Amino acid sequence: MAALSGKSALVTGGSRGIGAAIAKRLAKEGADVAITYSSSQQRAQQVVDENLNGGRRAVAIKADAADQVAVRAAVQQVAQEFGKIDILVNNAGLLAFGPITDFPVNDFEKVLSVNVRSVFTATQESVRHMPDGGRIITIGAVNCETVPVPGASVYALTKGAVASFTKGLARDLGGRKITVNNILPGPVDTEANPASGPFADTMLGFMAVKRYGHADEVAAMAAYLAGPEAGYITGASLLIDGGFAA
Repeated sequence: MAALSGKSALVTGGSRGIGAAIAKRLAKEGADVAITYSSSQQRAQQVVDENLNGGRRAVAIKADAADQVAVRAAVQQVAQEFGKIDILVNNAGLLAFGPITDFPVNDFEKVLSVNVRSVFTATQESVRHMPDGGRIITIGAVNCETVPVPGASVYALTKGAVASFTKGLARDLGGRKITVNNILPGPVDTEANPASGPFADTMLGFMAVKRYGHADEVAAMAAYLAGPEAGYITGASLLIDGGFAA
């Protein structure tokens, strides 16, 4: 029997990149999977179609992570569709770089809303529909551990907030045997940060393993944390960064 058979999962921002890889891996492990997306219905439907096998259910819901009302409504829709939410993966995120001296306030508010507020909102609503023994996994970033280049202070601020939130949630939810963990990817080859992009050579210079990570590698870690063997791991921020923070 697949490790996640009978479980239901929600992956925010699951139409592409790391989120899509996680959604597909959780479905492969036997879970029913819902994803949220902000723009491309076509991409979201492709992920759904790939996950519809073995009798499992899959659904895509349009919900911009910057819109907290939409995020809460999406969680409620997933709970109604599946009857429960066993696994929440807070994956939706926004990259934002720039010097602090002239970082636009509107940009700050947006990145804060996507990277922090949406994690709070999705988590708060999900635990209302989560059985004991559930799993909450947030996709943070290595930049809460190290910030080796200028211009990343605001982004690091949001990822540091998520790391601290993870520790507090582990205490809040431990009595229900719900584990809460934070995955910290380093540079991963996605559309947002391609291995052939203009910053690739700089990023490779910080790594012990001289390559970008793959979304499937992050998905494998998420699947492990979502599974039965990870029940004693909680409150942790786990690096998967090729030694970027070493």
